[in-house]
This record gives sequence, structure tokens and C-alpha cells, in this order.
Amino acid sequence: MKIEEWKKVTKEGDVTTYMDKNLKCSVFRIRGSVPASNYILLPKTSSQSLGLTGRFLYLLFRPSPNKHFIVHLDITVEEGQVIRVSFSNMFKEFKSTATWLQFPFLCGAAHGSVYENTASTAKQGLVGPAPPSTRWTCLTMDLCYVLSVYLNRTHSHLKSIKLCANMSVKNIITSDLLFDPGLSFSEFRQSGVMLPDGTAPMPREMCFPVPKGQSWHNLYDYIRFPSDGTKLPFDSIQKGSNSAAKKVSTEKSPQREESRIVSLSKPVQDRVSLIQQITTPKSARSTKQRSVIQKTSLPELIYTPSGGSVSPGSPGQMSQAGEEVTVVCADDAGVHVYARCEDDVYTHITDSEEEITVINAGSPRPVSLSSGQPVKQPQAVWSSDGEEFVYPCHAIIISMTVSSGQQRFFIGHTDKVSALALNGSSTVLASAQMGANSLIRLWSYSGGVCQTIIPTHTHALNLLSFSQSGGVLCGVGKDGHNKTTVILWNTRRVAEGGVVPVLAKAHTDVDIQMMKIAFFDDTRMVSCGLGNVRLWRVRGGSLRSCPVDLGQYHSLEFTDLGFEQGHTQDRPVDDRTLFVSSRSGHILEIDYVAVGIKNIRRLLPAQESHTHQREKQTFSTGAGIAVNSISVCAEFCVTGSEDGFMRLWPLDFSSVFLEAEHEGPVSLVCVSSDGSKVLAATTAGNLGYLDVGSRGYRTLMRSHTGSVLGFSVDGVRRRVTTLSRDSTVRVWDMDTMQQLYDFVSDDDESPCSVAFHPSMPLFACGSSSGAVRVFDIQTSSLIAQHRQHSGSVDSVIYSPDGQCLFSAGDLGYLVLYNSSQNDHHVARVLGNAVARGVNRGPDTLAVSSDSRCLALVGPTEYIVTIMEAQSLNELLRVDVSILDVESTTLDSALNVCFSPTSLSHLLVTTSANKILWIDTHTGQLLRQVSEVHKSQCVSLAVSEDGRYLLTAGQNSLKVWDYDMNLDVNSQVFIGHSEPIRQVRFTPDQMGVVTVGDALFFWDFLAPPQEISHCRSQAIEVSSHKSAHSWEELNGAELSNESPREALFQPSSPPVMNFLSSERKDSEGFLCDSTAELQPSPTAGHTHSPPSKHTSFLRVTEWVKNEDTPTLPASQSRKEKIRDGHTAVRPDCYKHFTPRFKTSVLDQTVVAPPSGQAGLSLKAVIGYNGNGRGNMVWNPDSGLFVYSCGCVVVVEDLHTGSQRQWLGHTEEISTLAVTHDAQMVASASGGGASHSSLICIWNVSDGSCRNRLSYHKGAVQSLTFSRDDMYLLSVGDFSEPVVALWSTRSFELLCTVHISIPLHDASFCPFTANELTLIGSSAVVFTQIQTHDNKTSELQAQKVGLPDAVGQAEVTSLCYNTRRILYTGTNSGHVCVWDCNTQRCFVTWEADGGEIGVLVCRGNKLVTGSNTKKLRLWSVASVQNLSNPNNKSSAGQDDGTQVQLEQELLLDGTVVSAAFDDAMDMGIVGTTAGTLWYINWADSTSIRLISGHKSKVNGVVCSPDEKHFVTCGQDGSVRVWALQSHELLVQFQVLNQSCECVCWTPPRGVFEPSDRTCVAGGYSDGTVRIFSLESAEMELKLQPQPVSVCALQYSHYGHVLLSGGRDGLITVSSPVTGVTVRTISDHKGAPITTVQCTSKQYKEFGLEGNELWLAVSADRRVSIWAADWTKDKCELLDWLTFPAPSPPEDVLALPPSLAAFSPSERGVVVYTGYAVEKEIIFYCLYKKQVLRTISLADWALCLSLCSTGRLLAVGSNQRVLKLIHSSSGRFQDFSSHSDSVQVCSFSWSGSQLFTAANNELLLWSVHGL
Repeated sequence: MKIEEWKKVTKEGDVTTYMDKNLKCSVFRIRGSVPASNYILLPKTSSQSLGLTGRFLYLLFRPSPNKHFIVHLDITVEEGQVIRVSFSNMFKEFKSTATWLQFPFLCGAAHGSVYENTASTAKQGLVGPAPPSTRWTCLTMDLCYVLSVYLNRTHSHLKSIKLCANMSVKNIITSDLLFDPGLSFSEFRQSGVMLPDGTAPMPREMCFPVPKGQSWHNLYDYIRFPSDGTKLPFDSIQKGSNSAAKKVSTEKSPQREESRIVSLSKPVQDRVSLIQQITTPKSARSTKQRSVIQKTSLPELIYTPSGGSVSPGSPGQMSQAGEEVTVVCADDAGVHVYARCEDDVYTHITDSEEEITVINAGSPRPVSLSSGQPVKQPQAVWSSDGEEFVYPCHAIIISMTVSSGQQRFFIGHTDKVSALALNGSSTVLASAQMGANSLIRLWSYSGGVCQTIIPTHTHALNLLSFSQSGGVLCGVGKDGHNKTTVILWNTRRVAEGGVVPVLAKAHTDVDIQMMKIAFFDDTRMVSCGLGNVRLWRVRGGSLRSCPVDLGQYHSLEFTDLGFEQGHTQDRPVDDRTLFVSSRSGHILEIDYVAVGIKNIRRLLPAQESHTHQREKQTFSTGAGIAVNSISVCAEFCVTGSEDGFMRLWPLDFSSVFLEAEHEGPVSLVCVSSDGSKVLAATTAGNLGYLDVGSRGYRTLMRSHTGSVLGFSVDGVRRRVTTLSRDSTVRVWDMDTMQQLYDFVSDDDESPCSVAFHPSMPLFACGSSSGAVRVFDIQTSSLIAQHRQHSGSVDSVIYSPDGQCLFSAGDLGYLVLYNSSQNDHHVARVLGNAVARGVNRGPDTLAVSSDSRCLALVGPTEYIVTIMEAQSLNELLRVDVSILDVESTTLDSALNVCFSPTSLSHLLVTTSANKILWIDTHTGQLLRQVSEVHKSQCVSLAVSEDGRYLLTAGQNSLKVWDYDMNLDVNSQVFIGHSEPIRQVRFTPDQMGVVTVGDALFFWDFLAPPQEISHCRSQAIEVSSHKSAHSWEELNGAELSNESPREALFQPSSPPVMNFLSSERKDSEGFLCDSTAELQPSPTAGHTHSPPSKHTSFLRVTEWVKNEDTPTLPASQSRKEKIRDGHTAVRPDCYKHFTPRFKTSVLDQTVVAPPSGQAGLSLKAVIGYNGNGRGNMVWNPDSGLFVYSCGCVVVVEDLHTGSQRQWLGHTEEISTLAVTHDAQMVASASGGGASHSSLICIWNVSDGSCRNRLSYHKGAVQSLTFSRDDMYLLSVGDFSEPVVALWSTRSFELLCTVHISIPLHDASFCPFTANELTLIGSSAVVFTQIQTHDNKTSELQAQKVGLPDAVGQAEVTSLCYNTRRILYTGTNSGHVCVWDCNTQRCFVTWEADGGEIGVLVCRGNKLVTGSNTKKLRLWSVASVQNLSNPNNKSSAGQDDGTQVQLEQELLLDGTVVSAAFDDAMDMGIVGTTAGTLWYINWADSTSIRLISGHKSKVNGVVCSPDEKHFVTCGQDGSVRVWALQSHELLVQFQVLNQSCECVCWTPPRGVFEPSDRTCVAGGYSDGTVRIFSLESAEMELKLQPQPVSVCALQYSHYGHVLLSGGRDGLITVSSPVTGVTVRTISDHKGAPITTVQCTSKQYKEFGLEGNELWLAVSADRRVSIWAADWTKDKCELLDWLTFPAPSPPEDVLALPPSLAAFSPSERGVVVYTGYAVEKEIIFYCLYKKQVLRTISLADWALCLSLCSTGRLLAVGSNQRVLKLIHSSSGRFQDFSSHSDSVQVCSFSWSGSQLFTAANNELLLWSVHGL
């Protein structure tokens, strides 16, 4: 593929071509710090294939000096699978999975360079960045060999090639021929050389130029893979040992192709090598062994792990190298060792039947050294039988059985365990803990019980040693004066419960690193330390010591010691050799009796590798190899050293005969008592052991080397991923507790948060650099990377449905990603959404179990915000600092958590050590628990069944009863020695996972839940096409737990459940499904029979023909709803919840006198989709009424004219109309401070006839009786009360309190005194009884839902005839009831979501749900089933079914509906703020009323006053007709918020074009320009890196000015989109306003034909003079307005606003946060303030009228203030239900637009 043909490839990032002076041709150069972002991909798209079938791949390239590179080859095998083969100098070792092979690449250095010289003798290749001087390289890779040997696959063809930075590349070719790179075609023809079959000279396109007299191999590198190179690491791509001199071999494969399968289950394995030499232990050693080295001469013992090297200490003597071994990681058994002779090939079949080829290890391994001090780790010891070993994990001691991995725990320490000791018979275990409360615990090893505690009175006890008999315990620590103390205790009577007296105690000034009691004498000890080795002895109760004369080695640091084992009869028992290791590599042999040194040896590295000069040093450098630990048995000695090797030596140290290399320095080695196993511990946190007999190594435990910061659980594959301060992310198997994968971060960043995908094998990780990365575990690959955060990413979380990923940063950013796609593309970014602060923890974010809501702590630490998960639209804000009015300090939120069972519960932990239960719909505080922990609660979790709550605080874990109904609500568990960072239940709810100092798995031993079944006998009857008879099925199949059937289509009838007519007792029939928090059953009552359910209605039973007691209204108010319990909002959208507001109405507002008002309300634009039933339509009279905010709107459907009824001050929840259409009732408000208000309106004149007030909470439903004599109002869940009013006098006739939430009510349309209420799992049939025509009362009968429906909220109802009632549920079922018998006789699933609207006319039924679907059903057959005259049974009735006739998909959840009697047409309202006209005959839907669903951010009238434009948080820009108020066109941008909008200047002024355009600024920093003529986007700009806050065309339209949230102002061309100028004077504070006006050219002393100003949130105003045609822009004035110190909540500050006065030339009007609430008039001519106008409240918006010297101001007190700018006269208007945040005059000043949240009002301006 020639370079000129490379136009067919994809080039990403920094890819350029340049002329290479050596090759004398053009080549590609790929550069970049991130290889994955800078690459060349062949072919152009991943869906294409190269289809190259050649066996050999030739790549001509040169690695960039001092850089990394990577190459990916995607190869298709004959089975059709694609295998990725990658090679890079970033890879330190070979790794493999089933679909990926990773080969290290050893870079060659330039000829004659220092690196080439040192590389010729180095055992380790140049792993790491390329050397400073590199050469062009011809790489030949045998693709068939690679796939055959490493994966046992057959090569088919090469699919694609990806060349990643940093490298230069000339060409690529594939061929079945083996080319000789040093022989060109011309040379071949001239020389006449005969080449073997299958080989050829290098093609002309692939040749490197060679000057005359030069050798190809001196100028370039030739690398073949497989290679005969001997450098480490193995399986690397490296230059051959003599490739420069030899000719191309005739063999196609240089090595025998034996099948080899590399372990796929462990891509992260121990880098362990066991090298066996001919030297055997003492009994079989060769005669050619090293001479005994005496004390007088100290040779340097150069360690050579394999033969062929001469020891300088014994010239001429060589280690025999007759045998060599290599290592193949086969399976979980660890590392297998196989010996082979020089010329033989051995294969070995492992237990898993995998054939493994052994390849010669080649030259000896180098020794790597560490640069830091070793980590002093506590001891780990073997049990006496060698089957278990004991080690500490922070505060817990673990005994692990090596064969099974089973763990036993010794729990009791409150701080980290610093030392361990086990007596010789393994009966008593001693452990010491560090810290101020240092003590020793003695345990029964077999029973795991602490037998006694010994106070040590030392500050730090770091060494323990048991005597062989277990009678004496020795401890070493520091006393209060930091002096080394040695203490001996008598532990003989520990098992009997006796005391532990002190035998002896001594203080010493010498350093003690290790101290052991001699195994042959309990009274003798030996210690070693810095500069000393001492022998100790106890005599007469005193402890004495004598030093060993070290001579010239007195300054060495000694680390460990061990006694020679075994005993012979001819030697005294104490005639022993003592082995002592040191930090400098010296190993001393000391004669214990003579107290003198016998031999000294030193361990040195064989040679230095040149890689150390350029790689980061990770092991300590020094003259010798530091030996950290030594252990001795009868046959051999083991050392653990800083270079990562554990070595087994004969006792004379003549040569090493076995070694194992680890990932980090070996800190501890320990030989079992029988010498069969050797335990090794590393500073990297790994524990493993070597089986000496089989030479197999097994890793038993891995661990993080730093604190664990967080984790996430994969419930599908039972894996857990953890992240730690050690900058690694690790994946563990929850069943085997083994580490599966290890992801290491770069040096400049560390992982901060992690989250598993709920279903896919992916996890997302947030880092300290702000990057969010998504990894595929199966391929160990990075599939997505985003850098939307600038600070660390403290929390990442997936939604339970896996569709969304959220990340929160410490600088306040919240990012939403679409995780349904592999690239996880960014859907939305919000700034200042999350509370700022470092390390806020993983529970800053929480997603509800239904994936609908996201909760977070932010935008400040005092606020908890709930958002829509899919869009990040804000739903609710709760200020937790004001919830406790008695607290003297501000309480801040720490963590949030949703309850899985009660979706309306949000749990919040606070800094005051509390847990708050908050209602997610209303923000009400439901419950709180104080003093949760002694310190702050850092994490919490709720069980899936909602019965238990977990909290973590400091080092303790608590389990709580979720309902807090027990005498003792919590249990405490200890085990962690550091603060717990996170706690979660396992997915099966059988365990608990906690992290902190380590990863803990707990068994959760909660008692089983008592389940009481309360079901009616039900028969399911389904209609089949093949059979017309009813088939009876078992009703048990319809349990609540069974999954809901898929949505049916109209062609097939739905399943209908026909229930038996046997009526049970009404109380026993109803299952308790209220949202109250019920106490959990205790274990003791598991077998008790379920108690009978009692009625929750506080009413009397309805018994026919009998006088019944009634509930007087005077007593009704005194009833409470379940004393001691807080009402919980039911989980259904039908239940109205007022929109959350922070504004408070100004009660002092006085309306202007009649006829003198400066403004009159002209139109209300929009419909409140948050209401429920807040639209009524009477088809006969044509009355059409709906609500928007606190205004009732009456609209003429023929003319479109409006009347507004003003009287409410809060959001209207519902409406009702009388049957004669003469009266309308509307309800609003309700809260802690005031009752709700019901207004009764006369339709004829719009007057408010009566104002009723009774309900404390919001009114859920209003309904008039059939004769219009009664009005019924229903309260919300906080106080579920039904009130009956007389429509004659509007007196309250009676009230009834009900203990379950009610959602709706309806009078029977055929009688005046029957009605039905619906609520949680109940239908309440009610009758009005009147006595003496004066007093009335309600008598009710509550009936539960049938078993076929289960526990559900009854959310809608409507009557068909007098006897038939339809009800809908939040599970999508429709139930049909017989009102006479009060039983449900038919159910069917009518929708997949909650049915909130039911309308029935004749044989037609309409259902509307939260799936946005409106469905029309034919229900004619239902009446026949209930007909008592129909004697045929259900089984004989054929063809009976309900039929879905039509279905319409609307733009939101259906909340209101009204249809005519024929069910031909109707009007339907949705949560999107739309009212639709529905025509079933034509199957059409037409928008009648449109409005914004979310907050309106801007309103601007067009210059010609024919249109106006609005923009909202939902990302929409809407253009309306000003005359008709109809929506003309809507421009929608998904997942963004449109923050500001503007029009092009008026015609005649706008020079570049006469087309009318609208520009919108968005939260992602873009500006989009839309054309009204074409209704399309004309241009998209990106002027800002952050949200665009202000946008304005210049006065003459030449440029577009945009202000960002970061304070930058960008001047852009509206034609080309090019940025003309950037102004950073306001940088640091958001721009709030940009405005332009005209100017005379030399006015104010500056050139320019227009003025413009910019205002930033820090109260600064800049005024500029500009002439954009000449690119002139000069600062005219700079205003800074003083203000007092701002409050802590900066978001509560009012905005800074300014505008040019249209009536006073050169005057700027300003208002903002200041000492006084006022409007300031500043004169640019005089440079001084002209006057001020005082305000009653801070201004949120400001607009100046072009005529009449008027200005409008909106405030947080819901007041619109119209002010005369000269006289200061003003009038207040309060027609909004929330803060007035937008106000804007039209260009002529005749009209004014105002907006509060999504309420948009249009006013006519009359003047003051």
C-alpha cells in the first residue's frame, strides 16, 4: 500500500507527511500524547476489510525517539472470529486473552550509540520509551505462527491495521514469500544469487536505500517475529541475536510450531519464574562446587540464576547449566516448572489438558532494584501442619487454608495488627496492635477465641516471638520515651485462663529489627538491627545481652535472622549457625556458641541494564541486592529480596537452585515446619506460596497497597471492582475472592470513582484528571473516554436500566452520558450542579430503582436536587439546612440514597450526623434519625425489600430497621481499622460489601420476611381465536411477582380476568398496601397466623335497611392518621404534587384601583401540565376552561379569544364544572402555612362567587353531583380528607378522614347521592345520607382489588351505567365493577403504564396513561357479562372480549380529558403543557394550546411585532404569532438548555440581509441561528466553551455578541460564524446582560456608530463604543457597584442587570445586589449617578419601555412592578404563582411579556 494511495485510510489526530532525508521519500509521521487519539486506520472504516491473505506482514517504520507507540492488527481466523494482535513498547510483558494478544516491543538503538553498546550485553531489552536515537526498522511478523502457537487458531486474512502514535511509517505489505530486506531486486539480478524456495528479494517499494560501501544491517534494523532474540521479557518482539550477519533461513518458522494454549482466565498473572539449575541440595551436589569462603576473605558473590557465567569470587569455576527451565502460566494452579535438556523439546499436559511447549529461557534474568525503603509488614506464619497460614489484614487476623482458600477470622482488635506469633504446636496465637492503645491478645488458634488480653504499656509493639513450647512470649516495642523495650511473658497457663506474668523486661538503646527466641532454649533470644546483632539470655529474672563482633560490618542494616535447623547426636544442642540478612545484600553466618562470624556472603546483581538510566526507578538501587527476609529449614535456606525474587539456596549458598520472581519486593519469606512449602509476601500486597516438591507457585491473596476508596458490584457476573489510593482499579471474583484484572493508572492521575454497568461487562472509572473512561472487561480495552470535567471525578453511577451514565466532579459539573451506545457519548453537561469539594464520596449521586430520577448533593452542600435522569431537568430542590429549625448550625448534605421499594423516599445523610427521609415529590421531611454514628455517616444503602438500612461511619458498620419501629433499631459491627468509604448490599441480598482499609465481604444474616397472603378466589378467563369458549385457569398464576405480559396489539384481544361472584368480608378482602412504613416482622413471629386486616377508613359500615351511626363533622378534624407515622406520597403520577418553589408571595401587595391599572392581562400562553384534571370542556355549551399557573383561562374555541379569572395565588391543581355549565370550581395551594383555596366562579360574568378553604394540603379532585347540589373535594396524602359542600350555601356539610391516600372521586351520573372514591389498593363506594333535609353524612364501604391485579394504586375512574364502574391502576389494569354487588367481575391489562384518565361514553372507553398513549376501546361485551338477566354462564358465552379500536401517541403523560357523548371528539391535556383536540373519526390530533413544560429562560418580541420567540430549559426555541398566540414553529435541541434568545435587527437597520432570523444560546456553549422563512437552522456557532448566558445582535446586525458563564464575551460573524474578537475583561463572573443601541459617530469622544454594554454577576458594567464595519471597539466606561459581603449561598444573590434608557440619552439603568434594594440611573456624559428608585425586593429581571418612561421589574415575591422612571410611581401586579424571572417589553412598548417558571403572560401596557 503505497503512501500516495493512502487517501483511502482514516487519519485521526496529528498525522502528517514529511520528506525523510535517510529514505529520500515521503513518509507518514504520527504524533500525540494519547496514542488512541492519533492514528492511521486501514481501511477507512471498521466495517470494511483489507482481505489480505499473506502469511508474512512487513511493516517499514521507525519509533519516535523517547516516545511510546502501538500497532493493532485485526486478523480474521478461519472460524470467522477476529483476533487483535498488538505490539508496543508500552507493554512490559506478554499478555493474552481469547481475542487479544499483546507483545512487548524491544526498540533497537542507532548504530554506534551508547544504548546499542550496552544493549549487546544486557539481559533486559529496551522495554519502555524508544531510545533517543532510533533506526528505520523492517518488521516481519509470521501471522500464521502467532495465531497457531499462542491461540491454536488458523490464519485466514488480515482485516485491518491501526498504527498509533508515536512513529513514522513508510509502507506495509503482506506476502506468502519471505523477503530478504538486505537484498534488493537489482542486487539479486546482478549477483545471480540462488534463493531457497519460498524466499525472495525485497520488492522495490519496500526497499531502504543503502549508499555504496555501506551495509544494510548497519543502517537499519531487521526484526522477525518469532524471534531468536534472548532478551527479556519473553514473548517479545526484538532484534535477533545475530540477525545482522546471518542470511534468511530457508525455514518458514524458525522454531518448532507446537500447539500452546496460554491461560485465558487470568490476563493478570504473577510474573514468576522458577529457574532450576544442575546444582542440587547438599546430598547430591557436584564436586565442582564453590570453595568454602572464609571470614578473612570476602568475595563478591555475583548471582547468576542460570549457567554460563563465571563467578569473580572463584575464577575458573562455573555453575553447571545442564538443565534449564521456563515458566508457562497455565491455570489457577499458578506456575508450572518443567526441566529440559539443551537439545530436546518437552511437552507437558496440565490438569486442564492444555498442551504446553517449553521454550528455552535463554540468558539469565537481570536483577531489578528498588529505590525506596522497604515496607515493614507484620509477620505471616505457617501452622504446625503446614496446611494453614496466618496473616493480618489491618485490624483482622486471618487464617487461610491453602488447599481450599477458606478463611477464618480473629476479630477483636480496634487498630492495625503490628505483629503476630504462633507457638510451635499451633495452639496459641499472639497478636499485637499499634496505636495509643497498644495491647496483645492471646487467642485459642483452633477455636478463634481471645483467651486473654495483655496490656503492654508501650506505644508501639512491632515484634512478637513465641518459644517452641509456647511457654514464653517475647515482644519488642517502644516505651513512652521512645526507647526500645524488650519484654518477656510467661504464657504457660494461658489455656487454663491464668494470668500472664512478666518474666523479664529490659530497655536498650540499640535498634532491633527482628528478635526471635531460640527453638532449642526458651531462655535464649537473638536480635538484629541497624549496626548490631545481639544474643540475649534470661537469668534470675533479668534480661541480658551481648553483641556479636561485626568488625568492618558494624554499620550494616540487618533485617532478619534464622537458626540452622535439625540436630545430630555428636553436636551440642546450641552448636548452631545463625543466618542474618542485611539491607546491603550481605548474609552473615554466625557461630552461636563462639559468638563470631563464620562466613560472609553478598548478593550482587549480575549487571546493570541501560534501561535503568531512562526508566523511572521502581526498585532501590545500591551496591547489593537488599535481602528483606530469610528463613531456614533443615535442607535449605530461603531469602526474599528487594529485587522481587524469592530464592532457595543450599545451606552453603554455593548457588541458587530455585527462584520465583514477583511483581514487587519480597518483604517476607517463611518455610513451613516440614520444609515442603515456602510462603512469600510482597510489598505489592500479594501472598503466595511455593510448593518445593512440585515447584509450583500459587498466589493466595492479592491486595491493594493503599486504602480502598470505592467499589461497584456486577450482579450478573458476580464481580466487584475496587479503586484505591495505589492508583489501580482491580476486578475481583466474588465467589473465589481472586483478583481477575488489574488496571493501572498513569503517574499523573489516579482513579477516584468506579461503577459497573448493570448488565454489560463494562465499568466506568472517573479519575483525578477529570477523565471518565469506560473499559470493556472481556477485552481489557478502553472503549470510551471523555474529558468534560476539569477537576477530579468524585462519583460515577449507571442508571439501573443501563441507559444512562452520570458523573459528578469536584468543581460542580454534572455530566450525562448515553450508555446505550458503546461510545457513551455525552448527552448533557451542567455546570454548578453538584456541590463543590474534594473527596465528597461515591454516594454524592443516586439513581432511583426505576431509572427515572437522579438525586445529588448540589448545587451547594446545603441543597439536595432531584432531576429527571434522562434529561437532567430539575424536578425538586430541598434545602436540608432549614429542615431543623432548632439547630444552631447549618446542616449540610453528605450522601443521598433512594429506597428501592418506596420510590418516593430519598435518604440523605447530613453533617449533623442525621439521616433524613425526604419525599421526592414534595420535598417534605418524612422522618429523621439523629446521632447515627459517633462521627459523620459517609455511606448508606437500603436492602431491595426495604426492610434494612446500612450505614457506615468512621470504622463501624450499622444495620438498621428501615421503619425504625423496634426498641433497638440498629446493630453495630466492627472490623475496619480505617474509615469505611462505601457500603452496599450484594445483588442477591445475602451479603454486604464494605471498603476502607480493605475489601470486606460480610454474610447478611437477617431473619426471613414474613409474608401474609390475602387473596380472593379468582378465575382467569382468556379469549383465544381458536376457541370461543372460556377456559378456566388457576388464579394462582396471576401472582404479583409474575412478569407483566407484553403489550398486545388491537388485532388480538387482551387477556381478561373474570372474577368469582363470591364476595368475601370487605375487611378481610382488602390487602394492606398503603404507603405507610410498616414494622418488619420479627423472627419469633414467623409461624404465627396472619392477622385480620382492619379497615383504614374512619367511617361506619354501610348496612342496608338499618339505621347506622354517623361521623359528625365536628369530630372529624380531631382524627389523626396513624399516630406517630408520617404520611408518604403514593407512588403514582396521578397524585398531584405542587411544583417546588422557593418564592414567597408578598402579602402586602395592593392591586391598583379599578380602571387605573397601568397593565391589563391580555393573554395567558400555555397550559399547566403539572395539574391533574385541570381542563374542563362542556360539548353542549362550548365552555372550555383550563389553568396555567394560578390563572383560570376561559377560551372561546371558535375565535380563540381569552378571559382570565384571577383569584388564586398558588398553582391550580384541578378544576370541575357543573352539569349545566354555569359554575366552575378551581382549587389551589395548600401547605404548612396556609390551607388550600377553592374558588367558585360564575361562568356568565367571570366573578368569584365563593372562596372555600378547608384542606391543609393540595386538593386532588373536585366533582359536582349529578343534580349540582353537592361539591366534593378530596385532600392529598398528607391529610386524606373528603369534604362535602352544599352548592346552595357553600356550607361544609360533612368530612371524612381516610387512612389511605385518595387520588380521585366521581359522582354517579344517574343518581344524586352515590359516588365512588379511589385510592391506594382500594375502591370506596359511598352514599350520601340526609337527615331532616339538614344534616348530611357519608357512608362508605371499602373494597380491595382482586388478586389478578395485586397491590396497586387505583388512579382513575368513570361510570358507564348506574351499575358499572371502570377503574384504572398504576399497573395498567382496568377493573370493571358491579356497583350493586360491589365486586370486580372483569379485569384486563389496558396499558403498559399507569392509567391516569378514564372516560366512558356508551360502549366506548378511552384510557390515557403515562406511556403517552391514548387508547379507544370497545367495551360493549362488558355490559352483557354483568347483566343479571343473562343466565348463560361465562363458560357458555362465546366471543366476549374488549377490543382496542384506536391508539394515538401524544407528547406527554395524559393528565386531563373531556369527550362528547358520542365519543367522536374530545380534548386531552398532557404533562408537556399541550392541549390536544382529538377526533377519533379521522384518527387525528391537533394542538389547541401549547406551552413550555420546563422553565422559560427568555421571551423577546420581534421588531415588526408580528411574532415573539421564547426559549426554555428543555432546549426548545419557539416562535409564536403575536396576534393569535399560536405556536408557529419549534426548534428543538435535545439534552441542552436554551439560555437566551434574540432577533435580528429590524428591516432597514439590518444591512447584511433582510431575512428574519432568531438566534439562541445554549448551555453547551453553542449559538444556533434559525431562519423563519425556511424553518431551518442556518448556522451553528461555538463561541463559548461554557454555557451562553447572554446573546444580542449588534445594533446594525453586523456581529453577534455572546456572553458566557465564564465571563468571556465573544464577537462573532452571524454570516460565517467566525469569531471576530474575544473580550475577557469580565472573566470569572457570568455575563447576565448584553445590550446594544445606536450612537452618533463622535459622541462621547470615541469613534463608532453604536454603543453596547455588558453586565457580569460581580456587579460590573462595561460600556463600549464600536464600529464593527471597521473592526473598532473601545471601552467607554467601566462601572463597579459596591455591595456588602455576599451570603454563603452565592446562588441566592440577585442578578446584576443593566440597560440603556430609551427615553434618556446616555443614561444606563442598573440594579443588582448592593447595600440598598434600588434602581440606579447613571449618566455617561456626567460620569455620575443621576437618581435612584427604591425597591421592596431584589430585582430578578428588568425591562425598559421605549415610550412613557416605564420600566418593569420582576421579583422573587411573585410581584411584577411597573415603575415610572422619572416620578417613581409604581403599581404591583401578582398574577404569577412563582418568581417573575423574565420580563420584556415589545419594541413599541405597547405590550409586555412576563414569565415565571413555565407560565407565560402577555400584558397590554396603558401607562402610569
